[in-house]
Amino acid sequence: MFHPAAAHALGAVAPQVVRGLAPWVDLAGLAVFAASGALAAAKRGQTFVTLAFFALVTGVGGGTVRDLLIGAPVFWVHDARAAAACLTVAAVIWVTPERWWRGAALDWFDAVGLAAYAVFGAAKALGYGVPPVPAALMGVVTACVGGIIRDVLAGEPSILMRPELYVTAAALAAGLYVAGERLGVERSAAAGVAAAAGFALRAAAIRWRLGLPAYRGRR
Repeated sequence: MFHPAAAHALGAVAPQVVRGLAPWVDLAGLAVFAASGALAAAKRGQTFVTLAFFALVTGVGGGTVRDLLIGAPVFWVHDARAAAACLTVAAVIWVTPERWWRGAALDWFDAVGLAAYAVFGAAKALGYGVPPVPAALMGVVTACVGGIIRDVLAGEPSILMRPELYVTAAALAAGLYVAGERLGVERSAAAGVAAAAGFALRAAAIRWRLGLPAYRGRR
């Protein structure tokens, strides 16, 4: 059993640990999105250059648009780890057999990246003085725009046009984080709860094919 003083010290250190891990969690989410882009090119029998391009565009697309909109330096231009992670993922997919990437495993990793990126995007927007509602939307942009660009380039139906919950899960994660931060909840706790909720909604959509009702006004 912890001594009270030790428990107090652990509580003081925990937020610092979370902040220290945040860049690496961010890179992990970016790598997952980059993988989905590289796989979209790989399934069409494209060259390594195309795989690398798809990986980069999908991985950094949402964050790039966010940074341009909020007036921040574009993150991957100033941090070599982001582009390196995308190119590494493309190289791994290029040299591995296709059977490794079949099934729903990537969907689950993508769900983690979606929730984490939505929270990161909203948090960064708030840090640049963006009001709460636009900040939450910046979280959605961060999480979803890369996938939209990937689908357009690959000639696939955009994630925006699919009934299965995807953007909604990003909106839930970003909105909960912004609400928690505005209510004075400790940031690491707000981020954890928001990301968990976004992941849970996306996971339920994957498992049970949940979707929003379609427009029926013309019937």
